[in-house]
Amino acid sequence: MGVSGGERSRSPVDSLLVPHFVKTPYTLPVRDIAHRPGEMREHTLDIIVPETLGAGPIAVPQGAALHLDVRLEGLHEGILVSGTAEAEAVGQCSRCLIDISEPVEVDFAELFTYDASEDSDYEVHDDHVDCEPVVRDAVVLALPFQPVCRPDCPGLDPVTGERLADVGERDAPEDLDPRWAALSGLRVDERAAAEQTDSETDRTN
Repeated sequence: MGVSGGERSRSPVDSLLVPHFVKTPYTLPVRDIAHRPGEMREHTLDIIVPETLGAGPIAVPQGAALHLDVRLEGLHEGILVSGTAEAEAVGQCSRCLIDISEPVEVDFAELFTYDASEDSDYEVHDDHVDCEPVVRDAVVLALPFQPVCRPDCPGLDPVTGERLADVGERDAPEDLDPRWAALSGLRVDERAAAEQTDSETDRTN
């Protein structure tokens, strides 16, 4: 039996061209509030981070615990997603290079629109919203660009590479002009010669 144009079955090629919505640990259903302005739902998620959040000297690593308190609000144009994300970031002090960790707590809010033609970076897909990109952006922007183990971290000794917080402050070494290095050796030789002369004089006497 033939199939009319309006009832034509989708070919495998057509299916490949249609984007498929894939759920993630950050995905939440919105079917019960979609197109119902004024409706609100709250969710609490405890996620094991599937991919590292951040790429700098400090980040929330893959496998870390991430706590989310999320509020979903139905609007005429879409779903307003807002909430708070809490996690522990780990990395290195940018001054002394020791391992550090610090808590991250950040707020986020974005509108997921129903219509793809709307001027929005986020959309409702198959009655779900995926909070992953919103949470990722919020967490990454909250991470310090140059993390430190403490605000007054003195860093590393420029000569020995030791951590100054462990060895204490030291007097800065005297900078010697390399052009005077040879004269420094001559002064040592003159002092040794003078000491030898004094020793010979004492033996003579």
